[in-house]
Amino acid sequence: MNDAELARHLAIETGKRLLEVRRRLYNDGASEWFAKDVGDAAAQRFIDETLAEHRPDDAMLSEEALDDPRRASADRVWIIDPLDGTQEYSEFDRVDWAVHIALWERNETGGQLTAAAVSLPALELTLTMDPPPLRPPTYDGRPRLVVSRSRASLEVIRVAEQLDCEIIRMGSAGAKAMAVVLGEADIYVHSGGQHQWDSAAPVGVAHAAGLHTSRINGSELIYNQRDSWLPDLIICRQHLARPVLEALGHGTIEA
Repeated sequence: MNDAELARHLAIETGKRLLEVRRRLYNDGASEWFAKDVGDAAAQRFIDETLAEHRPDDAMLSEEALDDPRRASADRVWIIDPLDGTQEYSEFDRVDWAVHIALWERNETGGQLTAAAVSLPALELTLTMDPPPLRPPTYDGRPRLVVSRSRASLEVIRVAEQLDCEIIRMGSAGAKAMAVVLGEADIYVHSGGQHQWDSAAPVGVAHAAGLHTSRINGSELIYNQRDSWLPDLIICRQHLARPVLEALGHGTIEA
């Protein structure tokens, strides 16, 4: 398998295992907390085993694993969230959770994402960088802003008010990002704190779909930094990038 095929395989097969675990936990009457822990562990175990078999020399940055010290000097690093949206996963009737698989590779300018896949297992849907998703269909209504189920930051409120957005509430960063990729939403703004594994795969897929991706000040999202913290992002249709940045107090987009 090449890297694109491996990313897709990991996303799909991890999702299948998460669905199997979820069905068993539901039938057993498991608590939400137990479901979160068991799902995280099962997903990480499968990813560990698969990468050890197919890419044993690559480093990894994952939410559910100890930070691999090799990644600081590695040329290839898999950036992974085995189960994005553990809360939604543990609510057995929800579909807004995801699996994030991305590959970062070093190059002469630093590095870039070269493969990515986001699986929405409960919807039996996986989107990838290669082949890229189709551009979302044209939409002429009020901008649809996808936000957290439980909270909205000041930055999100600014965008919603200044662009007169329709609000869609959803869990999981991956699910929200893919809603924009699929044309079910137009803007995803996050400023409440994230790590690299929360956005790497969604950003890779969204960029491949021709969407705008950046930090909330318009600067590039940079991956495989020593500190995993990467607290904010924008994913939106290209024609909305400038209005969003202006609403946030940033009128320019970094080249």
